[in-house]
Amino acid sequence: MVDCYFPGSLILCTFLIYSLRSLLTLCCPAVGDFLDTQPNRILLVTIHHMLYPITVDVLHQVFSPHGFVEKVVTFQKSAGFQALIQYQSRQSAVVARTALQGRNIYDGCCQLDIQFSNLDELQVNFNNERSRDFTNPNLPTEQKGRSPQPGYGDAGGMYALQASGRGVAFPQMANAAAIAAAFGGGLPPGISGTNDRCTVLVSNLNPDRIDEDKLFNLFSIYGNIVRIKLLRNKPDHALIQMGDGFQAELAVHFLKGAMLFGKRLEVNFSKHPNITQGAETHEYVNSNLNRFNRNAAKNYRYCCSPTKMIHLSTLPQEITEEEIISHLEEHGTITNTKLFEMNGKKQALIMFETEEQATEALVCKHATSLSGSIIRISFSQLQSI
Repeated sequence: MVDCYFPGSLILCTFLIYSLRSLLTLCCPAVGDFLDTQPNRILLVTIHHMLYPITVDVLHQVFSPHGFVEKVVTFQKSAGFQALIQYQSRQSAVVARTALQGRNIYDGCCQLDIQFSNLDELQVNFNNERSRDFTNPNLPTEQKGRSPQPGYGDAGGMYALQASGRGVAFPQMANAAAIAAAFGGGLPPGISGTNDRCTVLVSNLNPDRIDEDKLFNLFSIYGNIVRIKLLRNKPDHALIQMGDGFQAELAVHFLKGAMLFGKRLEVNFSKHPNITQGAETHEYVNSNLNRFNRNAAKNYRYCCSPTKMIHLSTLPQEITEEEIISHLEEHGTITNTKLFEMNGKKQALIMFETEEQATEALVCKHATSLSGSIIRISFSQLQSI
Protein backbone atom coordinates (compact mmCIF):
# COMPACT_ATOMS: atom_id res chain seq x y z
CA MET A 1 0.00 0.00 0.00
CA VAL A 2 1.32 3.40 -0.96
CA ASP A 3 1.11 6.19 1.57
CA CYS A 4 -1.61 8.70 0.89
CA TYR A 5 -0.60 12.31 0.44
CA PHE A 6 -2.54 15.49 -0.07
CA PRO A 7 -1.60 18.69 -1.94
CA GLY A 8 -3.99 20.68 0.24
CA SER A 9 -5.79 20.36 3.53
CA LEU A 10 -7.70 17.15 4.11
CA ILE A 11 -11.46 17.65 4.06
CA LEU A 12 -12.57 14.07 4.74
CA CYS A 13 -12.47 12.60 8.24
CA THR A 14 -10.79 9.31 9.12
CA PHE A 15 -11.75 6.79 11.82
CA LEU A 16 -9.91 3.63 12.83
CA ILE A 17 -11.94 1.34 15.07
CA TYR A 18 -10.85 -2.20 15.94
CA SER A 19 -13.08 -5.19 16.54
CA LEU A 20 -12.94 -8.94 17.17
CA ARG A 21 -16.06 -9.92 15.23
CA SER A 22 -16.43 -13.58 14.25
CA LEU A 23 -17.29 -14.77 10.73
CA LEU A 24 -20.73 -15.62 9.38
CA THR A 25 -21.41 -16.75 5.80
CA LEU A 26 -22.23 -14.96 2.55
CA CYS A 27 -24.24 -17.17 0.19
CA CYS A 28 -24.27 -14.84 -2.87
CA PRO A 29 -27.97 -13.91 -2.95
CA ALA A 30 -29.47 -11.61 -5.55
CA VAL A 31 -28.22 -8.04 -5.47
CA GLY A 32 -31.59 -6.78 -4.26
CA ASP A 33 -31.18 -8.96 -1.18
CA PHE A 34 -28.00 -7.05 -0.26
CA LEU A 35 -29.87 -3.79 0.39
CA ASP A 36 -30.96 -2.37 3.71
CA THR A 37 -32.14 1.08 4.74
CA GLN A 38 -30.61 0.75 8.21
CA PRO A 39 -26.95 1.66 8.76
CA ASN A 40 -24.69 -1.37 8.59
CA ARG A 41 -20.93 -1.94 8.54
CA ILE A 42 -21.17 -3.47 5.03
CA LEU A 43 -21.74 -1.15 2.06
CA LEU A 44 -23.06 -2.07 -1.38
CA VAL A 45 -21.28 0.11 -3.93
CA THR A 46 -22.35 0.49 -7.57
CA ILE A 47 -19.96 2.17 -10.02
CA HIS A 48 -21.74 4.25 -12.67
CA HIS A 49 -20.15 5.56 -15.88
CA MET A 50 -17.16 3.25 -15.43
CA LEU A 51 -14.63 4.26 -18.09
CA TYR A 52 -11.60 2.80 -16.31
CA PRO A 53 -11.04 -0.53 -14.54
CA ILE A 54 -11.82 -0.54 -10.83
CA THR A 55 -9.96 -3.12 -8.74
CA VAL A 56 -9.98 -4.22 -5.12
CA ASP A 57 -6.86 -2.12 -4.56
CA VAL A 58 -8.51 1.02 -5.92
CA LEU A 59 -11.59 0.49 -3.76
CA HIS A 60 -9.44 -0.11 -0.69
CA GLN A 61 -7.56 3.15 -1.27
CA VAL A 62 -10.84 5.04 -1.67
CA PHE A 63 -12.62 3.61 1.37
CA SER A 64 -9.81 2.93 3.87
CA PRO A 65 -9.34 6.59 4.93
CA HIS A 66 -12.72 6.34 6.68
CA GLY A 67 -12.01 3.27 8.77
CA PHE A 68 -10.42 -0.15 8.75
CA VAL A 69 -11.67 -2.05 5.69
CA GLU A 70 -11.78 -5.74 6.51
CA LYS A 71 -13.00 -7.22 3.24
CA VAL A 72 -13.88 -6.29 -0.34
CA VAL A 73 -15.82 -8.42 -2.83
CA THR A 74 -16.46 -7.25 -6.42
CA PHE A 75 -18.88 -8.64 -8.99
CA GLN A 76 -20.67 -7.76 -12.22
CA LYS A 77 -24.48 -7.59 -12.25
CA SER A 78 -27.15 -6.14 -14.51
CA ALA A 79 -26.90 -2.89 -12.55
CA GLY A 80 -23.22 -2.70 -13.51
CA PHE A 81 -19.96 -3.20 -11.65
CA GLN A 82 -20.63 -3.55 -7.92
CA ALA A 83 -18.69 -4.16 -4.73
CA LEU A 84 -19.38 -5.03 -1.12
CA ILE A 85 -17.13 -3.17 1.34
CA GLN A 86 -16.97 -4.47 4.92
CA TYR A 87 -15.70 -2.18 7.68
CA GLN A 88 -14.81 -3.15 11.22
CA SER A 89 -17.52 -0.87 12.55
CA ARG A 90 -20.86 0.50 11.51
CA GLN A 91 -19.70 4.00 12.41
CA SER A 92 -16.91 3.83 9.81
CA ALA A 93 -19.37 2.68 7.14
CA VAL A 94 -21.74 5.55 7.94
CA VAL A 95 -18.90 8.07 7.73
CA ALA A 96 -17.68 6.59 4.43
CA ARG A 97 -21.14 6.65 2.86
CA THR A 98 -21.70 10.25 3.94
CA ALA A 99 -18.33 11.36 2.58
CA LEU A 100 -18.24 9.41 -0.68
CA GLN A 101 -21.83 9.08 -1.92
CA GLY A 102 -22.15 10.51 -5.43
CA ARG A 103 -18.47 11.30 -5.85
CA ASN A 104 -16.24 10.28 -8.77
CA ILE A 105 -13.18 8.07 -8.43
CA TYR A 106 -11.77 9.52 -11.64
CA ASP A 107 -12.42 12.97 -13.01
CA GLY A 108 -15.81 12.88 -14.72
CA CYS A 109 -16.45 9.14 -14.42
CA CYS A 110 -16.67 6.10 -12.12
CA GLN A 111 -19.34 7.63 -9.88
CA LEU A 112 -19.99 5.96 -6.51
CA ASP A 113 -23.57 4.98 -5.62
CA ILE A 114 -23.41 3.69 -2.03
CA GLN A 115 -26.13 1.92 -0.03
CA PHE A 116 -26.14 -0.09 3.16
CA SER A 117 -26.19 -3.86 2.83
CA ASN A 118 -28.19 -6.15 5.09
CA LEU A 119 -25.45 -8.79 5.20
CA ASP A 120 -23.76 -9.53 8.51
CA GLU A 121 -20.40 -10.74 7.22
CA LEU A 122 -18.62 -11.30 3.91
CA GLN A 123 -16.97 -14.64 3.41
CA VAL A 124 -13.88 -14.30 1.24
CA ASN A 125 -12.24 -17.51 0.04
CA PHE A 126 -9.53 -16.04 -2.19
CA ASN A 127 -7.30 -12.99 -2.19
CA ASN A 128 -7.14 -11.84 -5.81
CA GLU A 129 -8.21 -8.98 -8.07
CA ARG A 130 -11.91 -9.75 -7.42
CA SER A 131 -11.95 -10.21 -3.65
CA ARG A 132 -9.71 -9.56 -0.67
CA ASP A 133 -9.72 -10.33 3.05
CA PHE A 134 -7.42 -7.75 4.62
CA THR A 135 -7.62 -9.59 7.95
CA ASN A 136 -6.27 -12.82 6.44
CA PRO A 137 -3.41 -12.27 3.95
CA ASN A 138 -2.70 -16.01 3.79
CA LEU A 139 -5.72 -16.94 1.68
CA PRO A 140 -4.94 -18.56 -1.70
CA THR A 141 -5.28 -16.50 -4.87
CA GLU A 142 -6.89 -19.19 -7.06
CA GLN A 143 -5.40 -17.18 -9.91
CA LYS A 144 -6.91 -18.21 -13.23
CA GLY A 145 -5.58 -17.14 -16.59
CA ARG A 146 -2.64 -14.76 -16.59
CA SER A 147 -0.71 -14.23 -13.39
CA PRO A 148 -0.39 -10.73 -12.02
CA GLN A 149 2.63 -8.94 -13.42
CA PRO A 150 5.15 -7.01 -11.31
CA GLY A 151 3.76 -3.57 -10.62
CA TYR A 152 0.09 -4.55 -10.86
CA GLY A 153 -1.74 -2.82 -8.07
CA ASP A 154 1.20 -0.54 -7.31
CA ALA A 155 0.41 3.11 -6.97
CA GLY A 156 1.60 6.01 -9.01
CA GLY A 157 0.07 9.10 -10.53
CA MET A 158 -3.06 10.62 -9.02
CA TYR A 159 -6.80 10.38 -9.07
CA ALA A 160 -9.28 12.69 -7.43
CA LEU A 161 -12.55 12.08 -5.66
CA GLN A 162 -14.64 15.00 -6.83
CA ALA A 163 -17.94 16.48 -5.73
CA SER A 164 -19.39 19.97 -5.74
CA GLY A 165 -16.25 21.36 -7.32
CA ARG A 166 -13.98 20.07 -4.54
CA GLY A 167 -11.48 17.26 -4.81
CA VAL A 168 -9.35 15.24 -2.43
CA ALA A 169 -6.24 13.60 -3.87
CA PHE A 170 -5.20 10.00 -3.26
CA PRO A 171 -2.46 7.88 -4.83
CA GLN A 172 -3.69 5.86 -7.81
CA MET A 173 -2.45 2.94 -9.83
CA ALA A 174 -0.25 3.77 -12.78
CA ASN A 175 -2.03 3.67 -16.14
CA ALA A 176 -0.57 0.32 -17.15
CA ALA A 177 -1.50 -1.24 -13.83
CA ALA A 178 -5.04 0.07 -14.08
CA ILE A 179 -5.39 -1.30 -17.59
CA ALA A 180 -3.94 -4.61 -16.41
CA ALA A 181 -7.21 -5.19 -14.60
CA ALA A 182 -8.97 -5.25 -17.96
CA PHE A 183 -6.68 -8.09 -19.06
CA GLY A 184 -7.56 -10.28 -16.09
CA GLY A 185 -4.98 -8.99 -13.63
CA GLY A 186 -1.83 -8.79 -15.73
CA LEU A 187 -0.66 -7.22 -18.95
CA PRO A 188 -0.42 -9.55 -21.96
CA PRO A 189 3.00 -11.21 -22.40
CA GLY A 190 5.25 -8.84 -24.31
CA ILE A 191 3.46 -5.68 -23.15
CA SER A 192 5.60 -3.58 -20.80
CA GLY A 193 3.11 -0.80 -20.17
CA THR A 194 6.01 1.68 -20.01
CA ASN A 195 6.20 2.81 -23.64
CA ASP A 196 5.76 6.55 -24.17
CA ARG A 197 6.03 6.65 -27.98
CA CYS A 198 2.61 7.40 -29.46
CA THR A 199 3.36 7.09 -33.19
CA VAL A 200 3.73 3.80 -35.07
CA LEU A 201 5.13 3.13 -38.53
CA VAL A 202 3.26 0.60 -40.65
CA SER A 203 4.98 -0.84 -43.73
CA ASN A 204 4.36 -3.50 -46.37
CA LEU A 205 0.85 -2.22 -46.95
CA ASN A 206 -1.01 -2.91 -50.18
CA PRO A 207 -1.04 0.62 -51.69
CA ASP A 208 -3.72 -0.29 -54.22
CA ARG A 209 -6.29 -1.16 -51.56
CA ILE A 210 -5.37 0.71 -48.39
CA ASP A 211 -6.46 4.19 -47.31
CA GLU A 212 -6.52 6.22 -44.10
CA ASP A 213 -10.05 5.21 -43.07
CA LYS A 214 -9.27 1.51 -43.40
CA LEU A 215 -6.16 1.94 -41.26
CA PHE A 216 -8.29 3.83 -38.74
CA ASN A 217 -10.80 0.97 -38.59
CA LEU A 218 -8.03 -1.53 -37.80
CA PHE A 219 -5.85 0.45 -35.40
CA SER A 220 -8.75 2.02 -33.49
CA ILE A 221 -9.37 -1.42 -31.97
CA TYR A 222 -6.32 -0.79 -29.77
CA GLY A 223 -6.76 2.87 -28.89
CA ASN A 224 -7.93 6.28 -30.00
CA ILE A 225 -6.47 7.61 -33.25
CA VAL A 226 -5.15 11.18 -33.39
CA ARG A 227 -4.08 11.36 -37.04
CA ILE A 228 -2.86 9.18 -39.92
CA LYS A 229 -0.49 9.98 -42.76
CA LEU A 230 0.19 7.84 -45.83
CA LEU A 231 3.75 8.44 -47.06
CA ARG A 232 3.53 9.48 -50.70
CA ASN A 233 7.22 8.78 -51.35
CA LYS A 234 6.75 5.29 -49.87
CA PRO A 235 3.23 4.21 -50.88
CA ASP A 236 3.33 1.05 -48.76
CA HIS A 237 4.17 3.00 -45.57
CA ALA A 238 1.97 4.95 -43.15
CA LEU A 239 2.36 6.80 -39.86
CA ILE A 240 -0.37 6.42 -37.23
CA GLN A 241 -0.46 8.55 -34.08
CA MET A 242 -2.28 6.84 -31.21
CA GLY A 243 -3.82 8.44 -28.15
CA ASP A 244 -0.95 7.45 -25.84
CA GLY A 245 2.09 5.20 -25.62
CA PHE A 246 0.22 2.29 -24.07
CA GLN A 247 -2.28 2.19 -26.93
CA ALA A 248 0.58 2.37 -29.45
CA GLU A 249 2.26 -0.56 -27.70
CA LEU A 250 -0.93 -2.60 -27.94
CA ALA A 251 -1.19 -1.89 -31.67
CA VAL A 252 2.43 -2.90 -32.31
CA HIS A 253 2.06 -6.03 -30.19
CA PHE A 254 -1.19 -7.32 -31.67
CA LEU A 255 -0.84 -6.24 -35.32
CA LYS A 256 2.80 -7.01 -36.11
CA GLY A 257 2.73 -9.73 -38.77
CA ALA A 258 -1.02 -9.53 -39.40
CA MET A 259 -2.17 -10.30 -42.95
CA LEU A 260 -4.17 -7.66 -44.83
CA PHE A 261 -4.91 -7.47 -48.56
CA GLY A 262 -2.33 -10.15 -49.32
CA LYS A 263 0.47 -8.43 -47.37
CA ARG A 264 2.04 -9.23 -44.01
CA LEU A 265 2.09 -6.00 -42.02
CA GLU A 266 5.21 -4.65 -40.36
CA VAL A 267 4.25 -2.51 -37.38
CA ASN A 268 6.94 -0.73 -35.34
CA PHE A 269 7.37 2.36 -33.22
CA SER A 270 8.24 5.45 -35.23
CA LYS A 271 11.19 7.72 -34.51
CA HIS A 272 8.76 10.63 -34.84
CA PRO A 273 7.03 11.51 -31.53
CA ASN A 274 3.97 12.78 -33.39
CA ILE A 275 2.62 13.53 -36.85
CA THR A 276 2.69 17.15 -37.92
CA GLN A 277 -0.65 18.46 -39.10
CA GLY A 278 -0.78 19.18 -42.80
CA ALA A 279 -2.58 18.69 -46.08
CA GLU A 280 -1.47 15.06 -46.31
CA THR A 281 -2.66 14.06 -42.84
CA HIS A 282 -6.13 12.85 -41.92
CA GLU A 283 -7.38 14.06 -38.53
CA TYR A 284 -9.30 11.68 -36.27
CA VAL A 285 -8.76 13.21 -32.83
CA ASN A 286 -12.37 14.46 -32.67
CA SER A 287 -13.92 11.50 -34.46
CA ASN A 288 -16.91 9.98 -32.70
CA LEU A 289 -15.78 6.65 -34.17
CA ASN A 290 -12.85 6.47 -31.76
CA ARG A 291 -13.72 3.48 -29.58
CA PHE A 292 -11.98 4.51 -26.35
CA ASN A 293 -13.83 7.75 -25.64
CA ARG A 294 -16.41 5.63 -23.80
CA ASN A 295 -16.26 2.19 -22.20
CA ALA A 296 -12.47 2.25 -22.25
CA ALA A 297 -12.14 -0.62 -19.78
CA LYS A 298 -14.36 -2.89 -21.86
CA ASN A 299 -12.53 -2.04 -25.07
CA TYR A 300 -9.13 -2.80 -23.55
CA ARG A 301 -10.48 -6.14 -22.40
CA TYR A 302 -11.38 -7.05 -25.98
CA CYS A 303 -7.96 -6.22 -27.47
CA CYS A 304 -6.45 -9.21 -29.27
CA SER A 305 -4.66 -10.20 -32.46
CA PRO A 306 -6.84 -10.60 -35.56
CA THR A 307 -9.02 -13.71 -35.40
CA LYS A 308 -11.28 -15.60 -37.80
CA MET A 309 -14.38 -14.36 -36.00
CA ILE A 310 -15.74 -10.83 -35.91
CA HIS A 311 -18.39 -9.35 -33.64
CA LEU A 312 -21.01 -6.95 -35.02
CA SER A 313 -22.98 -4.58 -32.83
CA THR A 314 -25.37 -1.60 -33.20
CA LEU A 315 -27.33 -3.66 -35.72
CA PRO A 316 -30.90 -2.69 -36.66
CA GLN A 317 -33.49 -4.67 -34.74
CA GLU A 318 -35.11 -6.11 -37.86
CA ILE A 319 -31.83 -7.32 -39.42
CA THR A 320 -31.56 -10.91 -40.70
CA GLU A 321 -28.58 -13.25 -41.02
CA GLU A 322 -29.03 -13.21 -44.79
CA GLU A 323 -28.64 -9.42 -44.90
CA ILE A 324 -25.49 -9.58 -42.77
CA ILE A 325 -23.96 -12.30 -44.94
CA SER A 326 -24.76 -10.31 -48.08
CA HIS A 327 -23.03 -7.28 -46.56
CA LEU A 328 -19.82 -9.18 -45.73
CA GLU A 329 -19.44 -12.13 -48.09
CA GLU A 330 -17.38 -10.26 -50.69
CA HIS A 331 -14.46 -10.35 -48.25
CA GLY A 332 -14.16 -14.12 -47.89
CA THR A 333 -15.79 -17.43 -47.14
CA ILE A 334 -18.20 -17.25 -44.20
CA THR A 335 -18.28 -20.59 -42.40
CA ASN A 336 -20.73 -19.83 -39.58
CA THR A 337 -22.97 -17.07 -38.27
CA LYS A 338 -24.97 -16.35 -35.16
CA LEU A 339 -27.49 -13.54 -34.75
CA PHE A 340 -28.53 -12.89 -31.15
CA GLU A 341 -29.91 -10.26 -28.81
CA MET A 342 -28.24 -8.92 -25.67
CA ASN A 343 -29.74 -6.26 -23.42
CA GLY A 344 -32.41 -5.70 -26.05
CA LYS A 345 -29.91 -5.00 -28.85
CA LYS A 346 -29.16 -7.13 -31.90
CA GLN A 347 -25.59 -8.42 -32.28
CA ALA A 348 -23.92 -11.01 -34.48
CA LEU A 349 -20.88 -13.29 -34.66
CA ILE A 350 -19.45 -14.05 -38.10
CA MET A 351 -16.82 -16.76 -38.63
CA PHE A 352 -14.58 -16.52 -41.71
CA GLU A 353 -12.32 -19.17 -43.15
CA THR A 354 -9.13 -17.22 -42.35
CA GLU A 355 -7.94 -14.39 -40.11
CA GLU A 356 -7.05 -12.33 -43.20
CA GLN A 357 -10.61 -12.52 -44.53
CA ALA A 358 -12.04 -11.45 -41.17
CA THR A 359 -9.52 -8.59 -40.98
CA GLU A 360 -10.48 -7.40 -44.46
CA ALA A 361 -14.17 -7.46 -43.55
CA LEU A 362 -13.46 -5.42 -40.43
CA VAL A 363 -11.34 -2.73 -42.11
CA CYS A 364 -13.77 -2.39 -45.02
CA LYS A 365 -17.12 -2.61 -43.24
CA HIS A 366 -16.63 -1.16 -39.75
CA ALA A 367 -18.64 2.07 -39.43
CA THR A 368 -20.56 1.40 -42.65
CA SER A 369 -24.33 1.62 -43.00
CA LEU A 370 -26.39 -1.56 -42.89
CA SER A 371 -30.15 -1.14 -43.24
CA GLY A 372 -29.87 2.39 -41.94
CA SER A 373 -27.63 1.68 -38.93
CA ILE A 374 -23.91 2.43 -38.59
CA ILE A 375 -22.45 -0.90 -37.50
CA ARG A 376 -19.47 -1.52 -35.23
CA ILE A 377 -17.12 -4.44 -35.86
CA SER A 378 -14.38 -5.89 -33.66
CA PHE A 379 -12.52 -9.17 -33.40
CA SER A 380 -14.00 -11.87 -31.18
CA GLN A 381 -11.82 -14.11 -29.03
CA LEU A 382 -14.36 -16.95 -29.17
CA GLN A 383 -13.06 -20.08 -30.88
CA SER A 384 -16.44 -21.28 -32.13
CA ILE A 385 -20.08 -20.28 -32.32
